[in-house]
Amino acid sequence: MLLGLRGGDLGRLLENIVYLHLIRSGHKVMVGKSGDKEIDFIRFKDGLVEYYQVALTVRDEQTLTREIAPLNSVKDHNPKFLLTMDSDPEISHNGIRQIYALDWLARQ
Repeated sequence: MLLGLRGGDLGRLLENIVYLHLIRSGHKVMVGKSGDKEIDFIRFKDGLVEYYQVALTVRDEQTLTREIAPLNSVKDHNPKFLLTMDSDPEISHNGIRQIYALDWLARQ
């Protein structure tokens, strides 16, 4: 951040913001794996588990499919979130809540 965003990856920056926000909540946060797929963050909160994927945008169908695949591969019924900078109303993809990241940050 100190060197600026010249050509920086805004998706990675968003991931870092979400990660820091999750860590500041005081709960344990880990990167996860389901088979060969990576789950950006798993938060252990008061005996519950929450799964998070973070993407700058998922308006492209291929990107959406790629981003929700790791969450779809998790077979438990814990909350699953896809946080993006797409300012659309909240959408559910088979129980995976796609939320505008700024709305999610404001509610936390």
